[in-house]
Amino acid sequence: MFNRYGLFSSESVSEGHPDKLADRISDAVLDEFLRQDPAARVACETLLADQCVVVAGEFKTRTPESFRLVREKAVTIVSDVLRDTGYRDAATGIDPERCEIQVRFNRQSSDINQGVDREDGAIGAGDQGLMFGYACDETPELMPAPIMFAHRLMRRQAEVRRSGRLPWLGPDAKSQVTFLYEDGRPVAVDTVVLSTQHDAEIETEALRAAVSREIIDPVVPAGLRSANYRELINPTGRFVTGGPKGDTGVTGRKIVVDTYGGAAPHGGGAFSGKDPSKVDRSAAYMARFLAKLVVARGWSNRALVQLAYAIGVAEPVSFLVDAEGVARERSAEIVEALRQEFDLTPAGIIRFLDLQRPIYYPTAAYGHFGREDLDLPWEKIGEEVIPDSIGKNSSR
Repeated sequence: MFNRYGLFSSESVSEGHPDKLADRISDAVLDEFLRQDPAARVACETLLADQCVVVAGEFKTRTPESFRLVREKAVTIVSDVLRDTGYRDAATGIDPERCEIQVRFNRQSSDINQGVDREDGAIGAGDQGLMFGYACDETPELMPAPIMFAHRLMRRQAEVRRSGRLPWLGPDAKSQVTFLYEDGRPVAVDTVVLSTQHDAEIETEALRAAVSREIIDPVVPAGLRSANYRELINPTGRFVTGGPKGDTGVTGRKIVVDTYGGAAPHGGGAFSGKDPSKVDRSAAYMARFLAKLVVARGWSNRALVQLAYAIGVAEPVSFLVDAEGVARERSAEIVEALRQEFDLTPAGIIRFLDLQRPIYYPTAAYGHFGREDLDLPWEKIGEEVIPDSIGKNSSR
């Protein structure tokens, strides 16, 4: 995994992509549940298809009133997310005012809940599964370069769309960035692919020139481009029909976009719509924190962390640190040191990262990791980078 040579690509999608739109709605519902009850158990799924939105899931709150309040607000939450994302009417992809919104909220199964909110007061894992965290020194954010540049392109697309600089842009867009790697290091951008929804009036060549000038040029400096560098902008030409009108959207279908762009393994569990008792989310955040800590402390330039859990069991069933250039014995020392330093039970992770708060809606677009624009606790390692007996300390 670490000794990459040749071309490697990662993709991102805009906040208006149908699948990301579904993630945003699910996380907006989650945040509202956490506002009403920080201990709420939430598993929210969203489906979008043309002029229809279905929001469904299983939920548990400490009072019936909290459950009722969120259910009554659900239609407003959906409409607000659609408007915030840039959808104005059916022509743009979905109409926030007139689309059909179905709400199907159920109570969480008591069979599942008995393993989560245990009689001994501990929090058991909300499901079995494995989660990965990754960090590397390719970027200041300790993230792989391809996914970071792909996200930057999508953030820039949203910026020029919202500012009116390119008023004919639509909310739906995708990017893909290919880096040339030599000896495991990213050395140049080889290809940029960017497809964006647009108004019918703009001609394809004019669109390509404007996207290259206003979106790609500010993100990909000339000095970082390879000798064979190329741009593929709206390669199929016309892209007027977008959003849920052009494609169905479902929560949890962009899990590689959410994480490391394929540069590291993924356990398969989605994040959006899940409260932190679901280790798919909370343990993936903790694994990222630990991987970032390994790199920041100077133990390795790249680190992969795996955690695995069994439903209803608090302690992880496995914990692995795979650090580049670190011998097996020293890897075992790192694992033991981190085990001693951090509580890796769901309750310990929730407490350490302070996860029972409505902080999730902003994470549902442009990735959950490497986000210096958000105050995310799993990205904050400054106070944890301290001298130790295992490796060289770094203040990165």
